[in-house]
Amino acid sequence: MNEITGFQRDILYVVAGLGDPKGMRVQDELEEYYGSSVLPARVYQNLDDLHEAGLIEKGERDSRTNYYRLTDAGRERIERRRAWEQGYVDDAVTPADD
Repeated sequence: MNEITGFQRDILYVVAGLGDPKGMRVQDELEEYYGSSVLPARVYQNLDDLHEAGLIEKGERDSRTNYYRLTDAGRERIERRRAWEQGYVDDAVTPADD
């Protein structure tokens, strides 16, 4: 995940968890998580960047609405990140031997 920003990583997690969300739904979830407004242009630019990087698929629901879906590469990126994080979290929450 070192080639993408933390904001883009958060978008990947949201897309993975929502099952083909539209961009506005991604924005709503990010705003709820961050506790503040997120500009639509920021969300859509980063969705496009992730699409160009091959981490999410962009499809058309209708003439005005797109959906976003994690690609295999995006899923693998999340799995690697979670495994890396877990190595540190496990160590941090396991009581030390006295």
